[in-house]
Amino acid sequence: MLLDTRLPAQAYLDHIRRESARFGAVLAACDPAARVPACPDWDAADLLWHLAGVQWFWSRTMAQRPDGPPDEAARPPRADSYAGLLDQYAELSAGLVDVLTGLDPAEPAWSWADHVPGGQTVGFTLRRQAHEALIHRLDAEQTAGPDLVTPLDPALAADGVAELLEVMYGGQAPVWGRIEPGPHRVRIDLTDVGGSIWVRPSTFFGTHPGSGKNYDGPHVVVVDDPGTEPAAAVAGAAADLDATWWKRRGADGIEVTGDPAAYDALLAALSPPLD
Repeated sequence: MLLDTRLPAQAYLDHIRRESARFGAVLAACDPAARVPACPDWDAADLLWHLAGVQWFWSRTMAQRPDGPPDEAARPPRADSYAGLLDQYAELSAGLVDVLTGLDPAEPAWSWADHVPGGQTVGFTLRRQAHEALIHRLDAEQTAGPDLVTPLDPALAADGVAELLEVMYGGQAPVWGRIEPGPHRVRIDLTDVGGSIWVRPSTFFGTHPGSGKNYDGPHVVVVDDPGTEPAAAVAGAAADLDATWWKRRGADGIEVTGDPAAYDALLAALSPPLD
């Protein structure tokens, strides 16, 4: 079965609220100097400030929709104590939930994702910020201690896998780029939610006209079920795949069958680090 992972807007908002609350609660009891395993340049205080800043950015963007991102000069300065950071995070996180509450997901709103269908809507931010909060909640737990790690919601994790493939590592080409399709199709089986996602590892070519940055390299495109056997199949629980491809855990429990070259092409597309 080809999997439709999308959740209702209210579900994304509820996940933002819950995951953000768990993130704050875990870090409130954590050593501020504890290192973040997935982002070793950060300590717990840096992680706290990171999500606070992300949630401020998107709360302001949603508040001034459909205009572009907020003026960085308006960004609040980082608190000079860990207790102050915790208070600042709580305020900024609540602000994101408040501004998103009751919004129509189809309403136009700026985002950086002009290569994604629906990327310029409130719904894109609801989805993106639910996954941002989920992964950083996992970061917070791993930072505070492995015994504090709690499960990822299977439905949200399944959508996290899809978002990684559709948005973070893949998607359609923007007007300034092109995609050269690769020869392989790979089926990703999410064993706990009973569905599959098909992808085609490809290559992206393009230089951003604004920044001048070149983005040539491996890419992945979600495709329809071709009705044929895949070159390779990847099977695992949604939470395991989501956390693994976000570089938050190893690949234990993920099974790969088929052509190694097809799987290697997928891994190449999923290799860049994500904060």
